[in-house]
Amino acid sequence: MKIRFLAIAPALLAAAILWAQSTPTTAHASLADANGKSIGTATLTETSGGVKITATLSGLPPGTHGIHIHAVGKCEAPGFMSAGGHFNPESKQHGMKNPNGAHAGDLPNFDVAADGTATVNALAAHVTLGEGANSLFHEGGTALVIHASADDYMTDPSGNSGARIACGVIQK
Repeated sequence: MKIRFLAIAPALLAAAILWAQSTPTTAHASLADANGKSIGTATLTETSGGVKITATLSGLPPGTHGIHIHAVGKCEAPGFMSAGGHFNPESKQHGMKNPNGAHAGDLPNFDVAADGTATVNALAAHVTLGEGANSLFHEGGTALVIHASADDYMTDPSGNSGARIACGVIQK
């Protein structure tokens, strides 16, 4: 028994190393406004409960804003429509308060202070940095988009969150 284990141990170690290299535990998105000015960076971290998103932002209009993961990894200014709709691999309706929702890319609103700064701490429970239908690294990629207004958490398809005012492609 010992000899057989010793014979397969190198193969198991090699498989574990390959898996660890192919499944990132963190990702990032450099966000910019419609003028191309950097407004901050988001860090995405794989956890047992989903993907944790943290960001430190500046240069935003004060108030409450919606933020979502969008289905396409493109951020073409000024309107960022190239990012597509919300990331929705499970074909749900929009909104954390919607009985038929929510999109995997729906996230809680965040507040921007009077000086234009904000900190975002959110958990995207239905996405992964690994493999599968809910991977943020599917073909075409994904983007993090900030909206001009608060998300109402109900209205399909975007929660009445207004124009897209900043965007960043999610990258390994």
